[in-house]
This record gives sequence, structure tokens and C-alpha cells, in this order.
Amino acid sequence: MPKALVITPTYNESPNIKNLITKVLRTVSDIEILIVDDSSPDGTAGIVKEIQKNNPRVHLIERSGKMGLGTAYVAGFKYAIANSFDYVFEMDADFSHNPKEIPNFLAKIQDCDLVVGSRYSRGVSVVYWPFRRLLLSYFANLYTRLVTGLPLKDATGGFKCYRRKVLESIDLSKIKSNGYAFQIEMSFKAWKKGFRLCEIPIIFVDRDRGESKMSKNIVYEAAFMVWKLKFRSMVGLL
Repeated sequence: MPKALVITPTYNESPNIKNLITKVLRTVSDIEILIVDDSSPDGTAGIVKEIQKNNPRVHLIERSGKMGLGTAYVAGFKYAIANSFDYVFEMDADFSHNPKEIPNFLAKIQDCDLVVGSRYSRGVSVVYWPFRRLLLSYFANLYTRLVTGLPLKDATGGFKCYRRKVLESIDLSKIKSNGYAFQIEMSFKAWKKGFRLCEIPIIFVDRDRGESKMSKNIVYEAAFMVWKLKFRSMVGLL
């Protein structure tokens, strides 16, 4: 049977992590979860270790400090490849991504190589975001499509499912971006390599615990990244 792995980066997610792991593991029989924790001072990794004692489907990578979302996912991707997982998810720890959607991704991936959970494929499906942030996200995606041609309505979304062959085709050692830029870069490279990209509608609910990791630097990095990708694609350097 195909093996599926959910990768979830964490930093100070102790209020959410036990419940998240429980709900993910209930969605599909035999699905596994990998937590990539950046030395959370609130003891997130310790909670995961306690769960691991009784559940072999739970995995943990502990890193030495706060190194960012992009590199956390890259570490998770390398783990997934090394352990021969067939389907590999990106998923947030704060329940903005609903674990109940996982079976829908696995159904769609049968016809695609990368499935993106889209907040904008059917209008706008975002709950509890400030209007300013919603506009920023919506126009960031429009900007990305116009500059790069990437055929996704939600290129910055972080709820995704890859076939392993997509990740194997990308030189992960060269992925250094974070946040929005990381999501754009991974999807763009998959698209340019000829893989089939699909979107499914999701409802994105803003977190009600903890703090958002969004910053101005993340926005600036993404704005620059789209032009970098466009240029490198034009000259054959992707």
C-alpha cells in the first residue's frame, strides 16, 4: 500500500501538538506524521516524544534553533525520500489546515503530482483573517500568476501533497527560501519540470492559539522570489 507522511514544522506549538497528531492519525489508516521542531522553548518536542513512546507512526526531527519553515520542510522532504513515503504532505500545526481534508488530497493525488489546498479556487475561503491580510494574500497570488505564469490560484498556500517523485526531481539543497517564497518556489519548480499541478478548495481558518509567524520579511522575500524564478527559468538555471 502507498505510504503517506504529514510533515508539520513547529515552534512553540505545545497547546496544539497533541490534538493535531491525534486528529491527523485518525484521518487515514497507516498515515504517519513527522514533526520538525526548532527547539521550541515551550516544550513542544517533549510532548511529541511522550506520544512516540506508544505510537510508531509519530516521528520527530529536533533542530538546534529557529531555522525557518522552508528549511524545516526540506529536512522533512529528505526524511520522506529516505524512508520511501509515496505521498508527502505539508501542513501547519495551528489547525488553520483541517486534518479532515487529508482524504480529499489523497483522492486527488491519484490524478496529479502535486495537490494544493486552495483558499481562492472558489472565491475566497478564509475565516477570521483581518481584511488587510486577506487583501495582501489575495493580491500576492495574483501578482505571482502574472509574473511567473504559475497556473495556481493559491501559489502561497501551505497545505499541499506531493508525490515523492516530485521531491526527488528538485535539488532540495538549493531551496533556501521561507514562508510564501518557499511555497511559490516549490510549486514553480514542479510545474516547470512538467509535473501535474491541481488545486482543491479548502477553508482556511486563522489560528486561535499562539502567534502568527508572518512578517514583513516574508512578504518582501516572496515579492523578490517571483522575479528570480522567472529570470532563472528564462535562462535555463532552475
